[in-house]
Amino acid sequence: MRSNPPDAKLTSLFLDMLAAEQGAGANTLDAYRRDLTDFSEFLRSAGQSFAGAETQTLRDYLADLDSRGFKSSSVARRLSAMRHLFRFLLNERIRSDDPAAILSGPKRGRGLPKVLSISDVDRMLTRAKDLTQAQDTSAPQRLRALRLYCLLEVLYATGLRVSELVSLPLSAARRDARMIVVRGKGNKERLVPLNEASRQAMADYLAAIEALKPEKQKNAAGSKWLFPSFGESGHLTRQHFARDLKELAAASGLAPRLVSPHVLRHAFASHLLHNGADLRIVQTLLGHTDISTTQIYTHVVEERLKSLVRDLHPLAEK
Repeated sequence: MRSNPPDAKLTSLFLDMLAAEQGAGANTLDAYRRDLTDFSEFLRSAGQSFAGAETQTLRDYLADLDSRGFKSSSVARRLSAMRHLFRFLLNERIRSDDPAAILSGPKRGRGLPKVLSISDVDRMLTRAKDLTQAQDTSAPQRLRALRLYCLLEVLYATGLRVSELVSLPLSAARRDARMIVVRGKGNKERLVPLNEASRQAMADYLAAIEALKPEKQKNAAGSKWLFPSFGESGHLTRQHFARDLKELAAASGLAPRLVSPHVLRHAFASHLLHNGADLRIVQTLLGHTDISTTQIYTHVVEERLKSLVRDLHPLAEK
């Protein structure tokens, strides 16, 4: 009788499939790995494994997550990972059934994203700009200030995911560039427009990098990244930028806990919609495959429609 592969082996095969067939990125794969490792440990304590898990044990696991204080959104994500895994095992004929098929997830309302006001973003941009012009800073400190200002301008101008932003190639900063090509989730490319402020911020930042080079290295080819770093990836990390952004928020008089690269991405989308942009256009700019993902911002559209009716309808109360 053939023995079933261990959970660790099945997890590895499943993640390989996600990467090869669905173009899942490193962050997605890491999240699946963490979720399935926790699930496997629970099954092992119940004397079961992926290959032989029963539906009731899956229900027990979801209840265990709830008892551990997991939010409904986190429980729903774990359930999604389980469903994907068992569908894969069924397709690969490692199992002859799908124990997760009849499970129902926790009821949950989709929370609205935290959004900064236009004035909040303007305060951060102003503060970041002031830091680049401070008189009592060294050349390396000014370069770091110019980098942060550039990151902020480009992020608010484009709504890029933070992973897309920090890994922009140097070619994105071409002087004549009006659009940049962004490689997003699933290795899909999209065109995103740049405004004048973001182009100027990139030009000033690159000029500062060039000025710091030794004379014999002037105009020599350097890193292929727009935001290079000495780390393993070769470019600035998401975590480093997030830390710098929170420090800037505090210096701007904003609560650091309310500010992150993702919150600025939300601000980009919400402010566009508030000023009349079409939801489909925002979907394209954000790189969302499904319009339902972008529809989390429909509350902004609804508020704008209400205000239009209130302000423009001939019978509205004045």
